[in-house]
Amino acid sequence: QVQVVESGGGLVQAGGSLTLSCTTSGLTFASYAMGWFRQAPGKEREGVSCIIWSGTMTYYTDSVKGRFTISRDNAKNTLYLQMNSLKPEDTAMYYCAADSGAYRSCSGSWSNRFGNWGQGTQVTVSS
Repeated sequence: QVQVVESGGGLVQAGGSLTLSCTTSGLTFASYAMGWFRQAPGKEREGVSCIIWSGTMTYYTDSVKGRFTISRDNAKNTLYLQMNSLKPEDTAMYYCAADSGAYRSCSGSWSNRFGNWGQGTQVTVSS
């Protein structure tokens, strides 16, 4: 059974930084693309960033480009999201998830393929 645990969220002032982490078990982590998603109250969940199994290709939604950096440590089965220059509109519950198939790219409608959701970690950015 795949388990996903996110951590690192918190309350931060606008312009601040946070680093989210996601650890997994029950999954051959190094074989799967991983993604970060977020859901704000009253809004649909959106795919924020994706990184392929090797870490050599990434994707960012336009609103976080240049501010967020996704990375992974396959030896530690851990995914990261470094978030800089945070804005109030970044406030949301953040989730990580794994691709449903191995060795896929972060292209097209990648976010529709992901599952095995964790409980999420709350990020709140005050103005």
